Amino acid sequence: MNKDLFLKAAPILQEIQDNGFEAYYVGGAVRDYLMGRPIHDIDITTSASPDEIESIFAHTIPIGKEHGTINVVYNRENYEVTTFRAEGEYEDHRRPNEVIFVRDLYKDVERRDFTINAIAMDNQFNIKDYFNGYTDIQNKLIKTVGNPYERFDEDALRILRGLRFKSQLRFDIDCNTYNAMQEKIADTEYLSIERIIIELRKLLEGTDASVVYPLLNELQFFKYVPFFNSFDTEDIK
Repeated sequence: MNKDLFLKAAPILQEIQDNGFEAYYVGGAVRDYLMGRPIHDIDITTSASPDEIESIFAHTIPIGKEHGTINVVYNRENYEVTTFRAEGEYEDHRRPNEVIFVRDLYKDVERRDFTINAIAMDNQFNIKDYFNGYTDIQNKLIKTVGNPYERFDEDALRILRGLRFKSQLRFDIDCNTYNAMQEKIADTEYLSIERIIIELRKLLEGTDASVVYPLLNELQFFKYVPFFNSFDTEDIK
């Protein structure tokens, strides 16, 4: 398993902990580490507020401070450190109306898209897995955190992300999750074309793209986003 990136960032987590706060690796890097896949970048989540992170570290960049993200510069590397957060109501099927900083890791991970992406890991490689994401990794299953209808109603891009993960990881999609995709697919019409293209490109680069791409037809995605009707896969790539 590739620990190098985590070990390079471990002093950041330790410094945050030494100042009385929690800090974890989270998201796709943890998932890929547990799967033995290559890791290209890491995300750090913490109970410390953005102001507290800025006070702990000498070199920071407030790249998304209003959303809780501070870029910490350490050994000439940039690390995104984001405060635990909960989210308000969604009105546009893409972004929450407000971001609420919290001190509870559970509150942070329960807002995430899929269980396989909701696993936190400390700098000693101990995991916190409130939603059985590691079991789903072992079973090669894509399942939303909590109610899939609510997750896709909040952010319709998660439907395309789920298909992309199926293509990249060659996992199955949980039955309830797929049923919710079918019911909520119409909400993809609210997404920007640019964000859709990013997800479709990643989907097409996956090892299971030939199986997954036809699911877009099955889900009637092109009915709701007709912009792509005149495209073939080479256009999107």
